[in-house]
Amino acid sequence: MKPAAARETIRRLWDDSILPVLCDYVRIPCKSPAFDAEWEARGELERALELAAGWCRALPLPGIAVDIVRRPGFAPLMVVEVAGDESRPVLCYGHLDKQPEMEGWSESGPWQPSVRDGKLYGRGAADDGYALFSFLAALVALHEQGISHGRVLILIEMCEESGSDGLAEYIGHLAPRIGAPQLVLVLDAGCGNYEQFWCTTSLRGLAGGNLTVRMLRAGVHSGDAGGIVPSTFHITRRLLQRLEDDAGAVQGDAFHVPIPRQRAAEAAQAAAVLGGDVYAKFPFTAGAGPLGHDPAQLILNRTWRPALEVTGAEGLPPIAAAGNVLRPFTRCKLSLRLPPTCDSAAAASALKHLLEREPPYGAGVAFEPELAADGWDAPRHPGWLRDSLERNSRAFFGKPAVFMGEGGSIPFMAMLGARFPEAKFVVGGVLGPHSNAHGPDEFLHLDMAAKVTACIAGVLADQEAA
Repeated sequence: MKPAAARETIRRLWDDSILPVLCDYVRIPCKSPAFDAEWEARGELERALELAAGWCRALPLPGIAVDIVRRPGFAPLMVVEVAGDESRPVLCYGHLDKQPEMEGWSESGPWQPSVRDGKLYGRGAADDGYALFSFLAALVALHEQGISHGRVLILIEMCEESGSDGLAEYIGHLAPRIGAPQLVLVLDAGCGNYEQFWCTTSLRGLAGGNLTVRMLRAGVHSGDAGGIVPSTFHITRRLLQRLEDDAGAVQGDAFHVPIPRQRAAEAAQAAAVLGGDVYAKFPFTAGAGPLGHDPAQLILNRTWRPALEVTGAEGLPPIAAAGNVLRPFTRCKLSLRLPPTCDSAAAASALKHLLEREPPYGAGVAFEPELAADGWDAPRHPGWLRDSLERNSRAFFGKPAVFMGEGGSIPFMAMLGARFPEAKFVVGGVLGPHSNAHGPDEFLHLDMAAKVTACIAGVLADQEAA
């Protein structure tokens, strides 16, 4: 592949075609089904699918076929197939459903696209609206140079932000069409900076649920009961201390795994690239700072060690409505990130036992698990693939590729890894510093997206030549 020609084709597509359709996509409030109980009646997911499908069908790509697949009880799935070498099948993944709006957008808001300083602001642009367009732009670049590639099947999900609960059903339904891919490409991950290609080598798992501590049948005057009736907030703190020590480290063998040497070495190499940017990207308030200042250890904390967050609470009234009452209960939603190879079902069971055993003061304590999702550890890249990622990163970014785990979860990755054990994976993305997926002011770094597209084109060309 000629890098200069590929760069020109991809830039033209991004400027003239992809950016306008992404702006239209940002305008569609196609929230994932978990955040919109009326998603079928509202029709926003369908609007996003039709917009994307129309763009795909207009592409000058021979052998392209676009289908919307439906299964009872699940959000629809888009399948885009591009003919190619049947002996080298490729499976690509992205999604078009979105997180909710969130508050705090500084200018344009979540559903109004705005291009500022080379970034497209708007909900879903980076997570993960761009992926479909990147895959197909990469194929157009190869087509214009007459470069052959494997048969490509692109799956675009509409339920990823809800946990991909229908993806296994669709994968099974489409199994004859998918076959046994040699290469799986996923563009729904992060990047440490916008200066090189970042290849994700692992993803954390997740165990989550609701912890309820109940002491009274009804609230009572705190002046009357305080000092006699134990506070459910106090009991909740004591229970969480069983899991997390005063330094913020999660305790318990069920939540830890040995860190592979290769992943520790990758963390050290990534730390050498990022330095203090590992933590400087977060919006700390004045005077606040991270759990430590060793970048390599912070990367391992984020990728191969467990971490707890209380993401929601009930039983506590708003401050403006908080009277002098000893409350009857406290309920917290817990999110426990797990190391990539940790058994999430076993961890969820251990978490329930840890929190419910021997409740202080005989309180009513119940932990209701909601989610157990395994993480993922990438199979080793063969020589040609690692060389391809390095070479294409240098060609289009001017710097080598970086290999690093991600702290988030993509629940279906473990399923894909188990279903396609012989496949090799390239998981990348554009969710870099301050891009703020899931939060206000989400943005897509346009130059990064175009260069990632070019790297994908290079990988597809190199796979065919390997």
